[in-house]
Amino acid sequence: MFSDKSFSQKLERAEAETNADFVKTRARLFPTSGAEWIEVGGVYAMFDSVESPLTQTYGLGIFDEITDAELDKIEAFFKRHNAPIFHEVSPLADSSLIGLLNERGYQPIELTNVMYRTLKAENALGSPTNPRISTRIISDVEIDIFAETSVAGWSAEMPEFADFGIELCKIGAVSKGASPFIAELENKPIATGMLFIYEDIALLGGASTIPEGRRQGAQNALLEARLGYALERGCTIAVIGASPGSQSQRNAEKNGFRVAYTRTKWQLKN
Repeated sequence: MFSDKSFSQKLERAEAETNADFVKTRARLFPTSGAEWIEVGGVYAMFDSVESPLTQTYGLGIFDEITDAELDKIEAFFKRHNAPIFHEVSPLADSSLIGLLNERGYQPIELTNVMYRTLKAENALGSPTNPRISTRIISDVEIDIFAETSVAGWSAEMPEFADFGIELCKIGAVSKGASPFIAELENKPIATGMLFIYEDIALLGGASTIPEGRRQGAQNALLEARLGYALERGCTIAVIGASPGSQSQRNAEKNGFRVAYTRTKWQLKN
């Protein structure tokens, strides 16, 4: 398996579809939210809310040629919602896109390593697990518990996002293709992790552990559970995003993930 343009198209489309499903779920649950998405030149442009990290595009320049005309349409979409304009751009996109974005006033603001590993029965993690920790997919009546546990893990570092995080977790838990996992230490919820399946790709995200539950092996147990579940459902590739050089990247590499490519987030500044 090579990290070429076709592979990037596959991964970028899977992430775009997953995020589009989230936006559609918000629109269904909150009809007055204005949540919607459009496709322009193979690009998925999504408005979830002004503050949402999902309000951005995926696939810019990786599927079709992007000119001023396509960017005009995309920018008009976000401006109609009074939203900031962000593009997640694969390095496999045509290099002419860099000049075009610069000319229009965009600046790179963030890097993400897109990491993957193949899924095969013989390549199970096999990492030691804490026998006191159990993992499972939540039931329909446990969405609040899942959301509260997730936010309890994040709020120590980002307390200002607690209320918004609860809403994101609840929507994500009922989105198409979503499987929300929880880890319990002697029946007490201590960690969460999301799994989204699109075709044969398993997208991992939402890893969170409450402060008092850390260093117990909960995330390793959740990773093993999600990969096993994805494999049973025919997935052949697992994907995760991590900041370059972060602890998340190191943990992923310890579990067999490798960097496919580094994606750049661009923001329109003027």
